[in-house]
Amino acid sequence: MAKGYWIGRVDVSNDEGYKPYAVANGSIFKKWGGRFVVRAGNFTTVEGQSRTRNVVIEFPDYETAIACYNSPEYQANIKVRQPHSIADLIIIEGYDGPQPS
Repeated sequence: MAKGYWIGRVDVSNDEGYKPYAVANGSIFKKWGGRFVVRAGNFTTVEGQSRTRNVVIEFPDYETAIACYNSPEYQANIKVRQPHSIADLIIIEGYDGPQPS
């Protein structure tokens, strides 16, 4: 079964206001089996536009990734983040089929 992923791009306007959101995410993601694959780090924009922070969070499957986003805990935490950042977030199903040769 293919994993599910959150791919997020974020511009933070108030680091201190954003911190409680980031801290609360740990227990939320743990509850849903999520783990960071990418969390900030160096990056180079080679095409298109970017934001200052990038994250990829892996979940056991696509349905769990959706359920975590829709959970009451995460929905409440979004309200903590929103005054302090602008974010783009997609939830996508991973690929576990054959690779090109």
